[in-house]
Amino acid sequence: MRVMVMIKATPQSEAGTMPSEELLVAMGNYNDELLAAGVLKGGEGLHPSGSALRLRLADGAVTEEAGPFPIPGLVAGFWLWEVASMEEAVAWARRCPHPMPGEVAELELRRVFSAEDFGEAMTPELREQEDRQRAALEGEG
Repeated sequence: MRVMVMIKATPQSEAGTMPSEELLVAMGNYNDELLAAGVLKGGEGLHPSGSALRLRLADGAVTEEAGPFPIPGLVAGFWLWEVASMEEAVAWARRCPHPMPGEVAELELRRVFSAEDFGEAMTPELREQEDRQRAALEGEG
């Protein structure tokens, strides 16, 4: 199963405070462990929402809103993991270096949909399309 692990934003991350060298080393080592175990499939830190845009799509209309946005719900970074279970994902998350020193850090783990989750709506043609897109993203296509 794939799991997205989101590092939630804090006042410090939204202010653009950069991590220390010590934290970068700890995170680099953690990412090396995830890679060696075959868990890590992707991940990045995100710039503060002050440089972000939101687009709202409703009834054919698209509107834009420039950041910054309120902190609750914002994401400061993410990983994409491939694990056997949510329990395994939680075990890896518990080993994460504290990403927001001096603040309460929050990691949110959410299962990523798979083709099987869509039932009959995922026709053989749509499954083939998804498989082709995934292969291209993984450098196999």
